[in-house]
Amino acid sequence: MIRYSVEEEYKGIISAYEKAGGDKRALQSKDVAKLVIHENRVLANDGVKGLKINTEETDSGVRVNFTVEKGTKVARPVHLCFGLLPKEGLQEIIMKVDAQDNSEVSVVAHCIFPNAVKVIHKMDADINIGANAKFDYKETHYHGEDGGIEVIPKAKVKVGKGGVWQSTFSLSQGLVGRLDYDFEVFCQEKAVAELVVKVYGRGSDDIKILEKIHLDGRGARGMAKSRLVLSDKARAEVRGETYGNAPYARGHVDCIELVNGTEAVARAIPIVEVTVDTAKVTHEAAIGSIDRKQVETLMARGLDENEAVDVIVRGILKS
Repeated sequence: MIRYSVEEEYKGIISAYEKAGGDKRALQSKDVAKLVIHENRVLANDGVKGLKINTEETDSGVRVNFTVEKGTKVARPVHLCFGLLPKEGLQEIIMKVDAQDNSEVSVVAHCIFPNAVKVIHKMDADINIGANAKFDYKETHYHGEDGGIEVIPKAKVKVGKGGVWQSTFSLSQGLVGRLDYDFEVFCQEKAVAELVVKVYGRGSDDIKILEKIHLDGRGARGMAKSRLVLSDKARAEVRGETYGNAPYARGHVDCIELVNGTEAVARAIPIVEVTVDTAKVTHEAAIGSIDRKQVETLMARGLDENEAVDVIVRGILKS
């Protein structure tokens, strides 16, 4: 297996980060809070006032303690970058997040595996959002075209009274490989949880999505939203679950899967449950095909069919 020097790792990660749509200036500025990890090595770790990022390197990855102190409002987005440049390897990120009461932070994360042939990336997160705290988490993946990667992100999120958790997971560049996404959120009184997943599956990609929200406090609100597009022989199963367990809780499950071709397989399993008569949880799930008229319109403007489909898909996943 090819080994990289620290300088080569950092340059490679920065280059791939930019290709994935990230702003490399953020990773190069000392004024921006950031964490950059390649395999099991921490290449950069910069906090700001009120934000502490502590790390411990392990044999297969890194343990991360991410703390936003009480009342802290981090002005600029925090940038996280996890990656693995070799064709083979294992990266395990064990993350503990504590966003304390009345804090606010926005996090932009990029996970980068441009050469993956036999790679496993695991994330196991324990996340606590304090009372009236707000945490916005956006994660974008950049994969190569070999499809030899397993991505296994799992998180338990607890949202305190009046707190807000918003997360978006996007994977549309490169082949997905195998994805097993599992996020579960527990909301207390007047807490809000919004989970969004956007994935473009091609080749022989195998995709499993589980978004689960427990509305356990009075007036809690939650939304589990997924948008998937499948081509070739890709397969996907999406489970969106929301449980209204408290008075005046409100929840919604929204799943749309589009299939392009005759061999892709899409499955949607919305589950809603209410245990209190004043709670309300709704769902909608739709599986369909890409609009052929849109494809033909783009082809008439000079694109081939694959290019036209790609343009439509990326528009869907950006919306």
